Amino acid sequence: MLNEKTLELLMSSFPKILEYGLKVTLPLAALAFILSTVIAVLVAMVQYADVPIIKEICRLYIWIIRGTPLLVQLMVAFYGLPLLGIHSNPFVMAVIVFSINEGAYSAETMRAAMEAVPAGQLEAGYCVGMNYMQIMWHIILPQAFRTAFPSLFNALISMVKDTSLASSITVVEMFTKTKQLAGQSYNYLPLYIEVAFVYLIFCTILTFIQKKGEKILGNYGQRK
Repeated sequence: MLNEKTLELLMSSFPKILEYGLKVTLPLAALAFILSTVIAVLVAMVQYADVPIIKEICRLYIWIIRGTPLLVQLMVAFYGLPLLGIHSNPFVMAVIVFSINEGAYSAETMRAAMEAVPAGQLEAGYCVGMNYMQIMWHIILPQAFRTAFPSLFNALISMVKDTSLASSITVVEMFTKTKQLAGQSYNYLPLYIEVAFVYLIFCTILTFIQKKGEKILGNYGQRK
């Protein structure tokens, strides 16, 4: 039950929680999403081109990343990379690990979307004198992105929630800040409900953007 003290705590903590959501959680998710999409496209293109050795390397990457927990990957990077002389601040390391992790999943999404494009379009591109990269850029990828967009954007929404795992490598993001505030006040449940509400706000806004994006891409596809 809310009392005056709890209400004051919620009101005073909300701006702090929101601040860390806007300056750490969302940037972390956004940067990781952009990099993971780049990774996914590159890996999917290699698989689509069926380059023998590189394709097997990509398959190995996907197998390892999809077969191990994100939390374990974060810990291995945090404790393992310094042993190799690679040092980075926790935020950058979190962005890299999240990107590599999501890139493996999104690569399969992109590969399936690219394979859904009729093979005749690839052949038609070659017939008019286009090279592989030109065909990818002008023909295959635009259609694949329209197909993959909902799944890719779902990955971004999931990533916003998964950023709480970055606390395991000392990144102070929105959930970690909430734990700190809860530890100071010894009033945990109200603050955890409050941060859940903030996550819900973020994900609702992103879902709205996703629906708008799907509508725009759908209309564009119909015009094409």
